[in-house]
Amino acid sequence: MEEQLKQIAQWIATSKRIIVFTGAGLSTESGIPDFRSPGGVWDKYNPEDFYFQNFLASEISREKYWQMATEMYGPIKKAEPNPAHLAISELEKLGKLDCVITQNIDGLHLKAGNSEEKVIQLHGTALYVSCLSCHQKYDRDEIQERIKKGERAPLCESCGGLLKPATISFGQSMPEKETQEAYHRSSLSDLFIVIGSSLVVQPAASMPLVAKRNGAKLVIINRDPTSCDHMADLIIHAQAGPTMVSVLRYVKQGLEMANKRDN
Repeated sequence: MEEQLKQIAQWIATSKRIIVFTGAGLSTESGIPDFRSPGGVWDKYNPEDFYFQNFLASEISREKYWQMATEMYGPIKKAEPNPAHLAISELEKLGKLDCVITQNIDGLHLKAGNSEEKVIQLHGTALYVSCLSCHQKYDRDEIQERIKKGERAPLCESCGGLLKPATISFGQSMPEKETQEAYHRSSLSDLFIVIGSSLVVQPAASMPLVAKRNGAKLVIINRDPTSCDHMADLIIHAQAGPTMVSVLRYVKQGLEMANKRDN
């Protein structure tokens, strides 16, 4: 595996437009439960209960949604970036990152030090709540305090509209600006690194395809096989944290050697 790690580092050193695409496998290494894994959220709740149309149509559905969302928020609030998040942030500091495209809603890339303009949050963020009518934005902790005091499905204080965490639910439209930007960046990339995603949720899962079709090298780092393994240039089935720490070490070694040659 060392040769594979060195190869990824070499591609990072020589590439100009690197995209890192992250999924739930990265969050689980920070202690955030995966929706689909045994013992995850969908073992306790039926996903069909949380379709966006149900949220809009039924007070009971909204109350059930906020119960589930409150349960999920605890681990997200406590979570800290893991070594993979920190390695990805370091790639930005080294000038080797075009952007991060993430399916995760935990905000850990930003907490790790990536700048906001470098992170495209395809599925939104759990750290804020927005009004579906007037689009006012609330800090999540403020709304959670209201729920603790007895509100079961909080409403906007400005217009009385429905409040919902600023995440994308089943049946809810993907954020147009972020999705278009992610496809555009993917099409221009020359190295596309998938970390911790099974690549089954669309449309996000098609972005590696877009990158590959436009000439990018595709690297997949994921504990389990993915639907895009057959087209990847390099695959590592392992945990994200230790893998990215090793890759970053080789990247830095390569940059140091290059600097010595130049001087």
